[in-house]
Amino acid sequence: MSDRKPTQPEQLTDRLFATERNPEDFRFDASVARVFPDMIRRSVPGYTTIIPMIEVITEQYVQPGSHCYDLGCSLGASTLAMRHGIPYGDCTLVGVDNSGAMIERCEHYIALDDHELPVTLRCEDILATELSQASVTTLNFTLQFVPPEQRLDLLTRIADATLPGGVLILSEKIRFEADSEQDTQTRLHHEFKRANGYSDLEISQKRSAIENVLIPETLSAHRERLMNAGFDQVLVWYQCFNFVSMLAIKNP
Repeated sequence: MSDRKPTQPEQLTDRLFATERNPEDFRFDASVARVFPDMIRRSVPGYTTIIPMIEVITEQYVQPGSHCYDLGCSLGASTLAMRHGIPYGDCTLVGVDNSGAMIERCEHYIALDDHELPVTLRCEDILATELSQASVTTLNFTLQFVPPEQRLDLLTRIADATLPGGVLILSEKIRFEADSEQDTQTRLHHEFKRANGYSDLEISQKRSAIENVLIPETLSAHRERLMNAGFDQVLVWYQCFNFVSMLAIKNP
């Protein structure tokens, strides 16, 4: 067996939409996986705050002997945050993603992390993955890519699998009821991306590629669905422009 330590995957600058390209829907393929850390940092306001706070929240809600899930784990940023927030050696941490390219690179990041808690990675559909005895589950900008008609079923499965006192951390891009607020929040988000080096062409082309894949909903729609799914309390703990993170809690 080789003693050679794993090396960090090469991280590239996101230039996927920097030149004119034929319109096509956004996919989490190998080209996206290579630039994903840069893409999400420069595209999602507050992402660099949300990730470390997932560790804090996990530490508050994790229960001994329970399971913890990161559904739509991509390269494992939230998985690793959860890992460092779990103080119990008898917990199980599972990351799930249906992109083989993401899981392959995620394995490298997990291997590089110096934490004793094992992490199981599943390359499968979160709509079908097995869930049970969960104290903490994360959907970090994942639900927005699930077809709207399948979202309640997924959240109901998560709620049914969540232990009393457990939590779902749900981060989403949202839309707003009032057109004026939607216009303002969208403009501010675009200015955030410009400030991070994206050109108008990149912003426009990515928006065209993702608009049929990422379907945002209002905060009230999220609250209502989470309550209908079986959670007892829903609260927003973070918001920046049109990006929010919520806690959906099961009563003890």
